[in-house]
Amino acid sequence: MNETNRPPKRGTFGAAVAGGIIGSLLTAALLIFAAPDYLSSRIVRQGMLAEPQILNDTVDALRDSQYAPVLAQHRTAIETPFASSWKGSAKPAVTIVEFYDYACPYCKASNPHLEQLMRENQDLRVVFRELPILGPDSVVAARLSLQASKLGRFGQYHDALWEAGKPGQDAVERAARAAGIPPQPVQDAAIEAELKRNFQLAGQLGATGTPLFVVGDKVLSGAVGYEALKKAVEDARKKG
Repeated sequence: MNETNRPPKRGTFGAAVAGGIIGSLLTAALLIFAAPDYLSSRIVRQGMLAEPQILNDTVDALRDSQYAPVLAQHRTAIETPFASSWKGSAKPAVTIVEFYDYACPYCKASNPHLEQLMRENQDLRVVFRELPILGPDSVVAARLSLQASKLGRFGQYHDALWEAGKPGQDAVERAARAAGIPPQPVQDAAIEAELKRNFQLAGQLGATGTPLFVVGDKVLSGAVGYEALKKAVEDARKKG
């Protein structure tokens, strides 16, 4: 047997193993103490790949903190309905506020979710804030909605117009008849002031379209769906 094929002596083998272990430990120590940024970035990246919801939760937390001062300053204005522009509990424990446009298909798709949540939560109120951003038909529909609201007939108009379809002339007239109001908007300073206030509030809440929801300390943009709204209601209830 030549030297190259001869097995190492016991002591030599032990030293080799020990050397390998020590080398590994030294390498680990160097990584820990000399490259913490590298390690932390790798850990964060691996964590996000394993649990992508972490990124969503982080974004949500940042958004919530961004709008917290606005909500704190304007909560009463946001949650106080115009006349009868609300549904649900008269003495709510939780309030959902929706900024919406009758011409917005995402608002229409969200409406059944709001109705379901009100059925499931007897202490829930939904406040509806007109935000007509999709053209002249939206503005006419919003003004008539607020006229109906002043007469205590918001619910009749609101439901009838969603059922009628997009707010063209025929649909708006049908909704107006259902609510027992004239089919043409009237000049009303209170209605115009409400629309202006809604645009200002929505702008401060970072609205880029409709629907926009405010639930407790959360601002939810877009048709987020039943589950997201339900969770927001549950979170708001926990915070009291």
